Amino acid sequence: MTPFELAEPRSLREAAGLLDPDDPSVRPIAGGTALMLMMKAGVFKPTRLVSLRSVEPAASRIQVDDKTLRIGALTPLATIERSAEVRRLLPAMTQTLRTLSNIRVRNVATIGGHLAHADPHMDLPPLLIALDAMIGVVGPGGERTLPVHELLAGYFETSLARNEVIAEVSVPLRPQVRAAYLKCTTRSADDWPALGVAVALEVAGTSIKDAQVVVSAATERPTQSKAAGTALCGTRGDEAALRHAGDAAADEISPMADAHGSAAYKRELVRVYVGRAVRAALAAGGGS
Repeated sequence: MTPFELAEPRSLREAAGLLDPDDPSVRPIAGGTALMLMMKAGVFKPTRLVSLRSVEPAASRIQVDDKTLRIGALTPLATIERSAEVRRLLPAMTQTLRTLSNIRVRNVATIGGHLAHADPHMDLPPLLIALDAMIGVVGPGGERTLPVHELLAGYFETSLARNEVIAEVSVPLRPQVRAAYLKCTTRSADDWPALGVAVALEVAGTSIKDAQVVVSAATERPTQSKAAGTALCGTRGDEAALRHAGDAAADEISPMADAHGSAAYKRELVRVYVGRAVRAALAAGGGS
């Protein structure tokens, strides 16, 4: 690796001030699980890294506030996985984290870095999008919030300015919503997925009142399938409705071929996994 400057600010606002909006070789670093690999491979050669390890403790807290779960951006994924509050309020997130990479990575990687990396194969973004999660962002000009689906702009691309950092992730808590995330891997269970599908269902009585279906890994960024959601609304999640929703999602998305499978293969996976994810969400019972 080439030599670089290392800055260690004490707050996220200070960290943002140390970033250069015009220099892509200046980057923030949290857990570093992705960035360090890129540096070792020579893909990224920084002139300055702004370490977020020493910023204020509030950036790594999990708390419930006004029917919202708030997770500081520097919270390690393993901490979220082991959180009793997360398990009680958002069991789908706990389940998702258990096969997200491996425990060594989850012990170090942070939720803010996980989102900012913007790899379309990441497991949490599609679930957070289905749950209408928001992120808080800090920059030299102040703070702003945006939905997770607006953060992810493309393959390894976000809508963040180069001198902005993620401060927190907030997820609305809706007891009537049932959620699930399923992924298909071509190797081990914790491998990068060939396909990920997240669903969030608002159930009234025995019918699905509203449905969010998000497809990831097969696409350049997590993609909401409005057609699949429409196909599920007003149904009981019966087999015919699940087939209709799977077909609608498969017809709507534009899958990409990669080492995990061809575009045609991934389209067929979508037809099957949308139904499986809906079944898993309905089986999860009440609570998001």
